[in-house]
Amino acid sequence: MSMIEIRNVTKRYGAATVVDDVSMSVEKGSITAIVGTSGSGKSTLMRMINRLVPITEGQIFVNGHDVMTVPVTDLRRKIGYAIQGHGLFPHRTVAQNIATVPQLLGWETAAIDNRVEELLGLFNLDHATFAGKYPHELSGGQQQRVGVARALAAEPELLLMDEPFGALDPVIRGKAQDDLLAIQKQFGTTVLLVTHDMDEAFHLGNQIAVMSAGKLLQCSTPEKILTEPADPFVQQLTGTSDRALKLMSLLPLSGSMAPAKAGLSHVLPQSLSLRDALAEMIWQGAEEAAVQDAEKVPVGSISMTRLLELGRKA
Repeated sequence: MSMIEIRNVTKRYGAATVVDDVSMSVEKGSITAIVGTSGSGKSTLMRMINRLVPITEGQIFVNGHDVMTVPVTDLRRKIGYAIQGHGLFPHRTVAQNIATVPQLLGWETAAIDNRVEELLGLFNLDHATFAGKYPHELSGGQQQRVGVARALAAEPELLLMDEPFGALDPVIRGKAQDDLLAIQKQFGTTVLLVTHDMDEAFHLGNQIAVMSAGKLLQCSTPEKILTEPADPFVQQLTGTSDRALKLMSLLPLSGSMAPAKAGLSHVLPQSLSLRDALAEMIWQGAEEAAVQDAEKVPVGSISMTRLLELGRKA
């Protein structure tokens, strides 16, 4: 079932059309990444969902309700929103920032305190250490985690994220992306994320929507974006030189294993992608490795020859 339905949506500012007749859907419990260059209309499209930007033409439905028929305050209370720079209130503590929306909704104090403590724990921020701190006392990565925690505080079914990791350095950015994947999996939150970074879209998205000059060029799975680009611009965005490695990063090792073998000294976890398995075998100098499940039980094997063959086919 769709959480978001966007039907023939257009946004004009005077004579300028910044979103041009876009239609797409976002399934419940999924992550959709909208990607495109600056000025492609991706942020404007997302902001029409929570009515930060008015719609010129078309309709947007959230959970089956036309957003234009829902009082804007009711609409936004049910949607989490996280942006680049985090938008934290500078004179409120971490705990007070996270508690903002639950307080507006009239939650009991004990319930708010429990939710703050739960979210700080999920983002590996010790409650005793961080609850009383102010945003300027936090690192960029910590501020980002608090910003996402605040967006999730009232348990929204939908989380909108506009370039939330854009200001972070690559190492912290990777950790923040993994945090989001773990939290999204735990809560089943539907996430719509705007990014200009195609690698981020591939890492996070179950679905990728590519926009250019206000138009939606393609909306599909990462695999189809790579293997069946609908437009030369889509192909250009995904790159050509490392397309095989990108595709391997989307394919699970578990789908390409040979039967288990005894006596193999190198071991790989079944949860790896083909790309990560290849990297591990190169680092280990292994020609062949056993594959184990989460309980360390052998479930198969994989050879370097097989991985390279799969890479060439990709």
